[in-house]
Amino acid sequence: MKISEILKNDKLTVSFEVFPPKTSDAFSAVESAVNEIAALGPSFMSVTYGAGGGTSEYTLDIAKQIKDRYSVPSLAHLTCVSSSRESVKERIEAFKNAGIENVLALRGDIPSERINEDRSGWDYNHATELIADLKASGADFCIGGACYPEVHPESPCRKDDIAHLKEKTDAGCEFLTTQMFFDNSLFYAFLYRIREAGISVPVIPGIMPITNANQVARAVKLSGSFMPQRFSSIVDKFGSAPSAMMQAGIAYATDQIIDLFANGINHIHIYSMNKPQVAKAILDNLSEIINK
Repeated sequence: MKISEILKNDKLTVSFEVFPPKTSDAFSAVESAVNEIAALGPSFMSVTYGAGGGTSEYTLDIAKQIKDRYSVPSLAHLTCVSSSRESVKERIEAFKNAGIENVLALRGDIPSERINEDRSGWDYNHATELIADLKASGADFCIGGACYPEVHPESPCRKDDIAHLKEKTDAGCEFLTTQMFFDNSLFYAFLYRIREAGISVPVIPGIMPITNANQVARAVKLSGSFMPQRFSSIVDKFGSAPSAMMQAGIAYATDQIIDLFANGINHIHIYSMNKPQVAKAILDNLSEIINK
């Protein structure tokens, strides 16, 4: 099922993101976690793609398994940075042959060993170029993209960031999923600004349950996320007690989701970090709300 069809429904939904293993030795453990999350019956599941395509085969394997074994729609991530057009074409064909219907088109993180390279000769520098190739491939994909409510870390200003986002949707991106944020007012303001700019595609807020204190620094580094004082106080109070921090992090994420639902946002994507217990706890907290 295409995600664009899911997003037309007014029913409240929750989806989850999982990531593939870095090595074959870890595949069975990741597969087990993915299976447990899929068994919860989310609206869809997204599967990330390693930097430079390092775990691309696992991405496809897991996305296909989610779709075929559990009848849960899967969203396969595809990155393009530092990749050749030929290699991306091969990945697109592999996705198509596996029956993948939904693709999240991303630029991706630049590999550390290539960060200082002259990129003028690269085949891809932006996700917009990948979206154009996905559309030109002849495959009937539902194409999604990423967005940053707090501005992309590499963007010089909000205006430029939104202009690039408009280029992405004009190229054929059918929905957007946000990077993590911890203050819902930032999301609401972002939604207002992009609608003013003529971006009308559905936007799915991405929520990251912070279940250990070490995740905070990583979240800030990856997305430049603003940490509200309310959330910082939770980490300060419970960060050194793992079980308490997990419970508090799940409660905070649940509170964000309830507020979003209450304000007319019907579809939420959760960065569940391959943790079935976190996914289940959040769904348990929302059981009566989702099924109202």
